[in-house]
Amino acid sequence: MNTKATMDPMKKAQGHTDWPQVLMAVCRHIERDEGMPRLTQLATQAGVSASELQRQFTRRLGVSPKAYAQALALHRLTQNLRQDGTALDAVFNAGYESSAAAYANASAALGAAPGQLRGALAIGWWMGLSDLGWMLLAATGRGVCWLAFGEQPGALLEDLRAAFPKARLHNDEARLYGWFEQVRDFVLLPREALDLPLDIQGTAFQSRVWRALREIPLGGTLSYGAVAAKLGEPRASRAVASACASNRIAMLIPCHRVVGADGRLSGYRWGPERKAALLQRESATKAQ
Repeated sequence: MNTKATMDPMKKAQGHTDWPQVLMAVCRHIERDEGMPRLTQLATQAGVSASELQRQFTRRLGVSPKAYAQALALHRLTQNLRQDGTALDAVFNAGYESSAAAYANASAALGAAPGQLRGALAIGWWMGLSDLGWMLLAATGRGVCWLAFGEQPGALLEDLRAAFPKARLHNDEARLYGWFEQVRDFVLLPREALDLPLDIQGTAFQSRVWRALREIPLGGTLSYGAVAAKLGEPRASRAVASACASNRIAMLIPCHRVVGADGRLSGYRWGPERKAALLQRESATKAQ
């Protein structure tokens, strides 16, 4: 693969560095590299200085490029442990240079040594950085069952485990990376509806609310009361708010498009700043 050719078109935009595009290109390069790419190599391929890449990456995405590469190696380690071979084989196939590094990384992030991560699992997941921070996507065989944003990858995994306490989880990069890319591109530049298969479980009323949310167009918003009226339940605005709070699939079920009666951005499971950013970007896309 000619990675330099992949990253070069995103270097400049009208004489200045388009950092969101540059950082997403760097993320993709790190994700495709089975080892631990050096900062100088990433900077050269992106056409920026190493110090500025380190600063922008850490400031905008919350971790350094090295820490991101280490996190991805951990994801691959959990995936490799499901295959035949020893835990040591999985360690080196994931890109770690030593078993000590893998054990330290796994124990710190997941609370378990590599050999304890084996098992046949029911829900696949993949996690990476987006323009809104860490993003975790998980799916059953039927479709996406979880999409969340957060500040720390370990905390996101713990939330997933808590939501599905009887499930056995496994890294599923091969299946989910393409879906993850679609969502990440949408976060950066909303263009069209995200049409991915979903596997959602809820009460009959929650399911009705979630279907109504998916009908709100890009760039549009509705109040909780308006959603309730749309369902023929004009007094159920609080129940609508509760259904929005119970949504486990950010953006694909766009509860961020539901606002207070006065237009204020009321609660959002993944933080009001993310809700505001999504609505601002969608509104800008609609205005074009």
